[in-house]
Amino acid sequence: MPSSSHARRAPGGRAVRARSYVVKASPVHGKGVFATRMIPAGSRIIEYRGERIDWAEAERRAAEKGGPLNHTFFFSLHDGRVIDGGRRGNAARFINHACEPNCEALEHEDGRVYLYALRPIERGEELSYNYALIYEGRHTPAVKRAFACRCGTPGCTGSYLAPKTRRKAKR
Repeated sequence: MPSSSHARRAPGGRAVRARSYVVKASPVHGKGVFATRMIPAGSRIIEYRGERIDWAEAERRAAEKGGPLNHTFFFSLHDGRVIDGGRRGNAARFINHACEPNCEALEHEDGRVYLYALRPIERGEELSYNYALIYEGRHTPAVKRAFACRCGTPGCTGSYLAPKTRRKAKR
């Protein structure tokens, strides 16, 4: 394999690609993940890793930390379990929400979750995906403040909660 400015040699001479991201302070919220080089559209960037737990354990852990669930590293899976990125997690847990994201999270058939670039991402740009969190409780003003979005994109909805689905009135 030809060497590039983004590759180094591992033991045995195998080329290893350097990470395309770094974790640092974010202007959006806390820590963020930023591209260290241009990332082409469609590229798989990082797996969302952490301990796999059931929803009851996720709720218990959130309550133990003083709840609510808005400041956790939980990623819900299709089978009802949760990846807790706060336990045995990696840098993916620091990817912030954006209403107009440059990444999307896709769960593979094996239950692993990866983040992919939706479009070309420039060097230095913060990585983001739309959390579209489902919050079953009432969306009170306090809840809305707790889940407030600060992404700053032109289409910002002001929240990283998914809109509540309206129930049809009984006739």
